[in-house]
Amino acid sequence: MQFITKNKSLNKINIEHENKMIIQTNFVKFLGITVGNTLSWKQHIATITPKLNKASYIISRSSLYLSQVALKMVYYVFFFHSVMSYGFIFLG
Repeated sequence: MQFITKNKSLNKINIEHENKMIIQTNFVKFLGITVGNTLSWKQHIATITPKLNKASYIISRSSLYLSQVALKMVYYVFFFHSVMSYGFIFLG
């Protein structure tokens, strides 16, 4: 991956390994965090949004039938907390 600024265009670099071309990408998933070539969070947010939507829907539908304690368990079981908090250490 080649990191660039938002105003600069991408230079074409051809890299070959064992007679195979390595494809240049605009983003890569590293330790569960999707990093774009401009070091923005747009791709990571697009990746986790469907997961958070699913967890939010389950929690909102369950709130009609479950107690506060049970809803907390649902919050942690359906990974809402882990998806939201993972990566905050990289934010600083």
